[in-house]
Amino acid sequence: MTDPSEMETAAMGACLSPLGEYVGSIGMGRPLADYTRQEVLTLVEVVVTAYQQHMLIEHERLAARERAFFDYSPARLELAASAGGVL
Repeated sequence: MTDPSEMETAAMGACLSPLGEYVGSIGMGRPLADYTRQEVLTLVEVVVTAYQQHMLIEHERLAARERAFFDYSPARLELAASAGGVL
């Protein structure tokens, strides 16, 4: 990944714990070259899932913050008042 955003960097960091748990469950002393195909695929799944979950949660958090901002913006409140409080 070239020049990851702060959100992407945080998502990568969120992968560390699930990755460590998975590697610990199959043996920390085993070299990656000794992993079976299925173990490598599971490792990829663990990392990608953790990354995607973090990104989804963060996007939802930011969207909620934006909705709250626009729901309570002075222009919207003024518009609601002029429309009889209905928006």
